[in-house]
Amino acid sequence: MNRIKSGRNLVELVNMEFYAYHGHFKEEQIIGNKFIVNFSAETDVTTPGKSDDLKDALNYQELYLIIREEMDIPSKLLENVALRILKRVRDTYPKVTWAEVSISKLNPPIGGKVEASRVTMSY
Repeated sequence: MNRIKSGRNLVELVNMEFYAYHGHFKEEQIIGNKFIVNFSAETDVTTPGKSDDLKDALNYQELYLIIREEMDIPSKLLENVALRILKRVRDTYPKVTWAEVSISKLNPPIGGKVEASRVTMSY
């Protein structure tokens, strides 16, 4: 029987784009800004790879909806948003053994030219 080498098995959603109202300053909460979110989850990919059945896999669409719902809730800090995303994923998908989310705020209002500020969090 052929065996697949063990290693990190990830499901990822890359460069999701959202317009949201996160930020410490009142203007950010009114005007909003563009955010880029990246998400990685370590989970069993061998079972769905063999079965070719979505019920065995981490559903990308459901995962995206969780992230979108959390991005839609205004927060003062990106750390708060990242923590909520990770908590929802952990609660929804107990088979996920590790997850990481990064949230980038494009052109943050920090008094100078900066492409993005980013928070990365994992469990």
